[in-house]
Amino acid sequence: MHLPLSPPILPMLAKRVDTIPSDADVWIFEPKWDGFRAIIFRDGEDMLLQSRDGKPLDRYFPELRDPLLKLLPQRCVLDGEIVIARDGGLDFDALTLRIHPAASRVKTLAAQSPASIVFFDLLQLDDRDLRDEPFSVRRDELERALVNLHAPLHLTPATQNRAIAQDWFTRFEGAGLDGVIAKPVAGPYTPDKRTMLKIKHERDCDCVVAGLRWHKDGEGTAVGSLLLGLHDASGRLQHVGVCASFTAAKRRELVEFLAPYREAALRNHPWEDWKSEDAHAGGRMPGGQSRWSGGKDLSWVPLRVELVVEVAYEHMQGTRFRHLAHFRRWRPDKVPMDCTYEQLEVIPPEELMSIFPERT
Repeated sequence: MHLPLSPPILPMLAKRVDTIPSDADVWIFEPKWDGFRAIIFRDGEDMLLQSRDGKPLDRYFPELRDPLLKLLPQRCVLDGEIVIARDGGLDFDALTLRIHPAASRVKTLAAQSPASIVFFDLLQLDDRDLRDEPFSVRRDELERALVNLHAPLHLTPATQNRAIAQDWFTRFEGAGLDGVIAKPVAGPYTPDKRTMLKIKHERDCDCVVAGLRWHKDGEGTAVGSLLLGLHDASGRLQHVGVCASFTAAKRRELVEFLAPYREAALRNHPWEDWKSEDAHAGGRMPGGQSRWSGGKDLSWVPLRVELVVEVAYEHMQGTRFRHLAHFRRWRPDKVPMDCTYEQLEVIPPEELMSIFPERT
């Protein structure tokens, strides 16, 4: 591959803000896609899909090669997001299953749940390096270069109308979109720098604290995360995610605070069976290894199911929090059995393709 821009190129990043900026003349707004970020390099028949951290993704998404070769310019570098859309929404769980060592398994999944790519930036076209051009110029070039695009390749919508961006933010969460991105109209492409803004959904929820994991540098002296649970309709406590991102002082404080709840905690614990080796094989248990753990020790310490914590979360992926939840406060006034899925706000799904321009 002989391009002016050689891989790896780390993607431009975003910093989080609370609201959509009001000075729309400074920003171009886009939906925030929830998938795998990818930089796509194409030089004739040579193709590379690079991950956010600079690693190749091609082997995990073989079904994308032919559409990319057919529909992209002969020589280009683009920024986008690999997604899987099913039943009118994005399915991140189906996407994660693709990171599998067996090519046969990847091929089967590619046939069952084919992936798509949503493009939102153009770094190179032919032999022109566009990274120093304003985003408004790169966006115009992107639209012209991808004028004949169709599924499974898509061009993300973009607007300078704040009302439209707000509509995307509120209406399309049910389709699995993550929020809104604001890009500086005059901004260059800045690899690995947080020069964009992201506005993401956040809600609060009362959860049962049913276990903990020690911090990697402080087993027995610093808490790394709290394991959270919610009761389903049958009354069973389901593991929904973890609460982390504590300060060093808070991690040490939690050790002493949680010590009484560790005593005889496994007796009649709803996750008692998850301490067994057989349970670990499932990969979804609090102590289980997964392809994402990188061999890390994910063993957990049970706590008596007596504590309730209020956490902030972004959105649900199935029955679990999509990202880490954030600690807000303890709720001694709440009973653990009252921590149910019923308290969660359910966002009606929107037809995903209605967010794309008609031509796609």
